[in-house]
Amino acid sequence: MNDIAIKVERLSKSYKMYPSPTERLKEMLHPFGKKYHQEFQALRDVSFEVKKGECIGILGRNGSGKSTLLQLLCGVLPPTEGTVKVNGRISALLELGAGFSPQFTGRENVYMNGAIMGFTKEEMDDRFDAIAGFADIGEFIDQPVRTYSSGMYVRLAFSVAINVDPDILIVDEALAVGDAKYQAKCFRKFEEFKKKNKTILFVTHSTEQIVRHCDKAILINDGKKVSEGKPRDISNHYMDLLFGRGTERTGFEIGEMQTGTSYNLNYNQASNKKLQQKRVPMGQPQRGDSRLSCCKRLVGRSNSVQNIRRFSSLS
Repeated sequence: MNDIAIKVERLSKSYKMYPSPTERLKEMLHPFGKKYHQEFQALRDVSFEVKKGECIGILGRNGSGKSTLLQLLCGVLPPTEGTVKVNGRISALLELGAGFSPQFTGRENVYMNGAIMGFTKEEMDDRFDAIAGFADIGEFIDQPVRTYSSGMYVRLAFSVAINVDPDILIVDEALAVGDAKYQAKCFRKFEEFKKKNKTILFVTHSTEQIVRHCDKAILINDGKKVSEGKPRDISNHYMDLLFGRGTERTGFEIGEMQTGTSYNLNYNQASNKKLQQKRVPMGQPQRGDSRLSCCKRLVGRSNSVQNIRRFSSLS
């Protein structure tokens, strides 16, 4: 366990869904314990291990259970079943605005978050210049947080998260709000953390970020862990899930695609003609009367041949 930062075993989380508050009250008062709710499984039987110093990316469609998983890891939610073992101090950026009071200034929120993490005022005094410098929001640090833009919010929240000396950093899609320059700054910080043997888990929909920065990736779908492994393999599996697969569905023929080129995939839905495939330079305008033209780039920066899976629905 010494080299394991996080160990998750058969983790599940379910919620009781009631049609209305009345049914909730009926269930509480029913003399024979009749159930008026339906079970919703947000997460089902998920298991994995994260070693110290690893950067793990978590992929999945919206509503697949990614955020629920991170909240369980942080202890924000109790699990319905299973166990979570964490070895080290966690600092988390779970959602925009989490842990900040809109009425407090940025400076006051920094000290409040430090107190929550167990730091004294003197310790936060030593860290404040580094936090303010990384956030780089200028004099807005002394303005109420409710006046911040989304980007400023993320800048300050991420800066606090990385400057409270965490052993494990957890980020849930928050970096998508920042501009490209700030994202690059954050990922440079990720590399510094990895060199210090700190662990990083982050959720994103960007397969490029997964391939470039992660040592391993996990794919979650419908509350279940679908696959775990090399970032490029998991990214391609994620694209399969997004665009559908299966021979019974009309859509993309299996094709080839290489970095620096794209394919024009034409589909005439009215006549149900077979797809026509033509290789063209990347960025060249497409012509034709097709119902669908799709140009996709290869995930990552490899010259290896990839497949385009079938698309599930066309209109």
